[in-house]
Amino acid sequence: MSADTPFAQDLVAALGAVRRAGRRHDARPAELSALTGAQLELARLVRRNPGISIAAAAERLRLAPNTISTLVGELTSAGVLRRGIDPGDRRVARLELSPRLTRKIDAWRDRRTTAIATALGRLPEGERRTLERALPALTHLADELEALGSRT
Repeated sequence: MSADTPFAQDLVAALGAVRRAGRRHDARPAELSALTGAQLELARLVRRNPGISIAAAAERLRLAPNTISTLVGELTSAGVLRRGIDPGDRRVARLELSPRLTRKIDAWRDRRTTAIATALGRLPEGERRTLERALPALTHLADELEALGSRT
């Protein structure tokens, strides 16, 4: 066990508490609540990367392309994803969230952002500055976690 293990445990607990409080404040859209873990992971990837191909999604999620194709079929039937044709190569499908779901997710994220901004405004100035200064380190930590995942 590393000397950083207790700190890592505290950080996981604190970040989890923030996420849970945010979810309790405003639940995610019903269309996302009904999704399986794999479907939600693909929907999140497509939201962050509109126009991603099935092959690229499979690579990013470390899943077989036929698994992604199955998930795309399910999510398309559920009205979560739209599957378009790449104008440069008609054999390639490009994925996007449905416009209706995109609007719902954007509104949900806006409400969560407003709630967090309100909560930040209630913190002492020193704590707000500490959190602000921690953002680059948290982003770097996320990058390092991604790098660890890509090596496994």
